Amino acid sequence: MAKKRKFSTFSISFLDIMSCGFGAVILIFLIIEHDVNSDIKVEDKAVQSEINLLEEEIKEGEINLVAIRNTLSHLDEELAITEGLARRINDDIEALVNKIAILDEESDDQQILKIKEKLKTLLAEKQRLEDERAKGNDARQFVGTSERQYLTGLKLDGNRTLILVDISASMLDSSLVNIIRKRNMSQESKRLSAKWIRAVRTVEWLIAKLPADAQFQLYVFNTEVEALVATTKEQWLEVSDSEKLDLIVKELKQIVPNGGTSLIKAFAEVKRFRPLPDNILLLTDGLPTQGLSAGNKTKVSGEEREALFFEAVNVLPQGIPINVLLWPMEGDPIAASAFWKLAHYTSGSFMSPSVDWP
Repeated sequence: MAKKRKFSTFSISFLDIMSCGFGAVILIFLIIEHDVNSDIKVEDKAVQSEINLLEEEIKEGEINLVAIRNTLSHLDEELAITEGLARRINDDIEALVNKIAILDEESDDQQILKIKEKLKTLLAEKQRLEDERAKGNDARQFVGTSERQYLTGLKLDGNRTLILVDISASMLDSSLVNIIRKRNMSQESKRLSAKWIRAVRTVEWLIAKLPADAQFQLYVFNTEVEALVATTKEQWLEVSDSEKLDLIVKELKQIVPNGGTSLIKAFAEVKRFRPLPDNILLLTDGLPTQGLSAGNKTKVSGEEREALFFEAVNVLPQGIPINVLLWPMEGDPIAASAFWKLAHYTSGSFMSPSVDWP
């Protein structure tokens, strides 16, 4: 008869089970520890990459800062030289004026004439220096009637700027009564309207302030829209082309404002450019009075004009800043709000010029 085996807690089978269980625990522990370390390393790499990127940006910024400081230093030197020359000329002028006063008492006419000629030359040189300093890097010189310099906020740094100028009859005056009266005047009288002259001078100022290495085009619109220089339609003109700039200004001065306003036709022309403009300057004085067609109405209400405005805005390509210069116009209170919103939503700017600008 077989002898019964005595049960022992520390038998071989029990030890095998314990060993397997303990081994499994160790294996799980190693796996979990490995994953944690892996996550930490990935996080460290991401942080280090961000640090490296920031360090590169800091180095690039320091290099740019040095370049800017060098440029400013060079400009300061040029300004100091110019101011020194201007002071020397002023001293010479003062000395000559004093000498003339003395010679006047001695009545030596011949010598006085020579000194006056020299004084005239110095004054001309002084004026030249002042003009050069005022002109700076402008593409075209513009001399205003006022000594004020305005911070307009207008964005004139685009590579391709489209200027849209309203030439409707309302650009003749700010008063409805005067507009009706001036519409019956001669063509020359209309051109000499103060409001229209200001618009023309504003275009001259804008062109003068465009970057010299940029391109531009100028369209005029009332119930129709066209390139100011018809042969350049849908073409970009070089700001550096001084002859073309002078031609643009000359042609604009021959325009006689007349008719209604179709803003949708002006905005529809924007899409025809290839490449598209990256900046638009809009010179106008109120909401449109017509859509794509003239319609049968002789009067247009404020609500209808606002609807025509939004209809025009809907045809604009997305992503182009609209900078609005709005002239005052009687009986159109909604215009300022509507054009301000257009400028704001397109990341452009809005201004209503004062009577002595530019």
